[in-house]
Amino acid sequence: MKQGETFIRVRYAETDKMGVVYHSRYLDWMEVGRTEYFRQLGMTYSEIEKNNIFLPVIKAYCQYKSPARYDDLLRIVTTVTSLQEVRLIFNYEIFREDKLLTLGETEHAFVNHLGRPIVLKKHNPFLWRRLLEAAGEHTES
Repeated sequence: MKQGETFIRVRYAETDKMGVVYHSRYLDWMEVGRTEYFRQLGMTYSEIEKNNIFLPVIKAYCQYKSPARYDDLLRIVTTVTSLQEVRLIFNYEIFREDKLLTLGETEHAFVNHLGRPIVLKKHNPFLWRRLLEAAGEHTES
């Protein structure tokens, strides 16, 4: 798997008075993309956390190209573009049909329950290998 894909439908509560999606919702949808990416790898976020691995966002970027609107069906495409021992970068593309609406990126650190950085390769070799396989040629070791 080089990319994950999930679908969401824009809810009324996610829009402003004009029916246009509020800008911060795109970051929520990126989280949905990440969560489903891990699920498609065969490991849920909650399972990762049970292994004392947490992924706080340390950087986020979002470029809005065209607005999403109430009741649109959106496709979120998620890829890992950088995997290092203590951090991970996801890229996102959000589409309505074939029209690209938004580009995004989030960077995450691997930390333990105390918020201290961990080396994923040593802490959880299984997850490290799964992410390496999923990242494919985009991997940075």
